[in-house]
This record gives sequence, structure tokens and C-alpha cells, in this order.
Amino acid sequence: MQTLVVPLIAQLPVILDTTASNASWVITVTLLAAAVAMPVTGRLGDLYGKRPMLLACTVPVIAGSAVCALASSLFPMILGRGLQGLGMGLIPLGISALRDLLPPEKLHSSIALMSSSMGIGGALGLPIAAAVAENFSWRALFWAAAVLTAVVAVLIWIVVPATPVEGPRGKFDPVGAITLGVGLVCLLLAVSKGADWAWSSGITIAMFSVAVVAFGVFAWWELRVDDPLVDLRVTARRPVLLTNLASVVVGFSMYAQSLIVPQLLQLPAETGFGLGQSMFAMGLWMAPSGVMMMLVSPLGARLSAGRGPKVTLLVGSLVIAFGYGSSVLLMGSTWGLLVVTSICGAGVGLAYGAMPALIMGSVRQTATAAANSFNSLMRSVGTSVSAAVVGVVLAQMSMPFGEHTLPTEAGFRTGLLIGCGVAVVAALIILAIPGAPAGATLQRIDQKRDAVKV
Repeated sequence: MQTLVVPLIAQLPVILDTTASNASWVITVTLLAAAVAMPVTGRLGDLYGKRPMLLACTVPVIAGSAVCALASSLFPMILGRGLQGLGMGLIPLGISALRDLLPPEKLHSSIALMSSSMGIGGALGLPIAAAVAENFSWRALFWAAAVLTAVVAVLIWIVVPATPVEGPRGKFDPVGAITLGVGLVCLLLAVSKGADWAWSSGITIAMFSVAVVAFGVFAWWELRVDDPLVDLRVTARRPVLLTNLASVVVGFSMYAQSLIVPQLLQLPAETGFGLGQSMFAMGLWMAPSGVMMMLVSPLGARLSAGRGPKVTLLVGSLVIAFGYGSSVLLMGSTWGLLVVTSICGAGVGLAYGAMPALIMGSVRQTATAAANSFNSLMRSVGTSVSAAVVGVVLAQMSMPFGEHTLPTEAGFRTGLLIGCGVAVVAALIILAIPGAPAGATLQRIDQKRDAVKV
């Protein structure tokens, strides 16, 4: 879903008979819908079981894919992409279900594998989507997404057992969901559209202001309600707070190279630094980074089991920083960028596999889905901020090229070095997370699970 429309970005204004600015909502709306849906689906998963919510998440993805496949104008395409975003809670729900269904000795490896699947799905989705878009109707992309999601739903129904709902069920918090949703939509709109609207414009300032007020009301309400959407007292605990903060920063550093490297690969060679690759070739050069995420997941699982997920998260952040740093020497060739993205992919695979284990080792059994969903949300906030910051850097450091304005080589280098610096900041935050002996996280999970059963 994340990379599905990337090959269509240049064609969307023609396909939908609209402007490029309006067409950008096709990407933005998925992010907004996912941000609102993830905390809600996570809390509902804790209240009513993960399996029903996993199945529920597939419904809007199937419907949204069908709507997009039939769309011929902007509004139905935005509607369909918004519906697709509502299903993004599948991943944190699935990771939290692993804690309920698997023995502790398999938990680290399973979490790492499922987390890395996000990377390989996105990386392999790009060349596949580009190949389909170049050789078939663009509508085939969305019909294929609908069919594949339907297959996923059937497999969940057949293969995934029901997860137990431990302890008192509690109630859903609609006020918390609404206030958090308003705050997130306004914040992410301001961040993602600020460059288009102008950062000092009235609408951008108004969006930021409404976000601050909405988050304030959300916090006030959550601290007073018996069954909050997000337990802020738990979220404020040092391990959870710092892990979520690290997730924002890691999400930022992960996404920066995803914005920069595709442009470097596709810009004309006449610029002096572009590599002149087609969309399909660019996707193929980017795909190994996703494969690296999958390959390192077993290594990350063993490291987490032996040294603790904090160490794995720290190593992952440092590997990401090293990958960005290597770009200083390797940016000038396709093979060099392949090395850069592969190193960064390995770091992301380690980091993304460790975050859920850290979170689940710090919250009670009955709150794992909500906590994981909130952690996923923090990563999404990081990617949104990354897109805004990198966009500003590339826009400011640009040059005329024919009838177009393109980022300069210095702009790309600056963006990559920012990614390196942010990854180092992530490592410093991780160092402040309270440590635990090897295996302690799994032991805590076992103890909490047994205590709930007793």
C-alpha cells in the first residue's frame, strides 16, 4: 500500500484530470487515515481480540482497492486510498498477537521477521508496481491489491487462532479517539503540506494550533477516564517514552534515504550527478534494501534474545548512521547507492524488530495491541517529519535545469548527512533507555502472561 502509487505519481494529474498539488492528496490521505486508525484498531484489538480486528482491517483495504481501480476522478481515488489507510493497523495488531499465541523462545524471531516484512513488502512492491504500470493498465495495480488482501483475509480466518481477551474487558474511549484523531490529522497535514501552503501561512499556523489544543484536550481526558484509548501513565514510563521517542527519530532516519536515493537514481545523467535510471530500474536497485531487512531479522532476534532488544535497537541505529555516512563516498554510482541502501536496510531491519519487543516488555498483557499501535504511529510521525525536512532542504538547495528546477548535488548530500546525524541522535536516546539483563524482556512477558492466567 505504501509504494503502490509511487510509479503513478507523475501520471496522476492526467489520470484524474486534476493538478499535481491536488493529486498529492492520493498519497497524503493514506497517511492521515492510517494515523487515525492505528490507535483505534489497537485498542479494539485489546478489548475484543486481535483476530476479529485483523479481519476487520482487511475489509477497508479490499473496498478501497476496488474503489481506486474503478476511479476516474480525484474524489473516488482519495476515498479509496483513505480506506486503504484504515487497514494499516494490521501490522501492530499482528505483532501484538504474536505475544499471545507463541511461546517465549519463538517470540523475538517472530517479531523481527514480521517487522522486517514491512520493509521487503515496500521494497519489492516498488519494482513490481512499476513493471505493472509500464506494461499494463494502472487499474491492474489496485485490482491485484484487492485480490491479495482478500487472500490475506482468508488465510487469517483459516490459520490464525483466536487470541484470548485477558482480564476485564473495559470500554472503548470515543472521546479519546476523536481528540487524538483531530490532533493527528491537523499535525500531519501541517507537516506534510506546510511547504505547499507556506510555513508561515494562516492555514499552516491554524493546523498546528488546532493540533496543540486537540492534544491538550486528549491528554486531559485520558488522565481522567477509567478506560483510556492510550494509557498516558504507562506511556510516560521511561522505557516506553524513550522507545517511542527513538521510534520517531528512527522513522525519520529510515525515510530520508527513501526520498533521496530514488531521485538520484532517476535524474538525468546530464545533471552531473543523476544516474539516468528508469522507474523500473530504480525499483530494482532499491529492492535489495528490503531483502536485507529480511536477512538480518534472524540475527536481530538472536541478538535480542542474548543481549536484550535495547542492544539490538542501538546497533540498528548505528548501522543506519554508518549507511548514511558511507554515502559521502558512494553517492556517485548505482552500485554505490545499492550499498548505501542495503546497509541502511539492515539497520532498519534490526531496529524495527527490536522496538515491539521493548514496548511489549514494558506494558501489561491487556494493552499490547494499543501500545504497539501507538509505537507504529510514532514511526509514522517520524516519516512525515522526515518528508517535510528533506523536502525543505532539497527545495532550498536547488538549481534550474532546462524548464525545471532540480535539487543540487549538495542538497542531496545534505539530506543524507541529516539522516546520518538523526540516526546518531536515535542511538543517544536509546542509550538512555533503562537496560535489562539478557532475556529479561521475555521473562517479564512470561511472568505477566502467567499472572494474568492465575
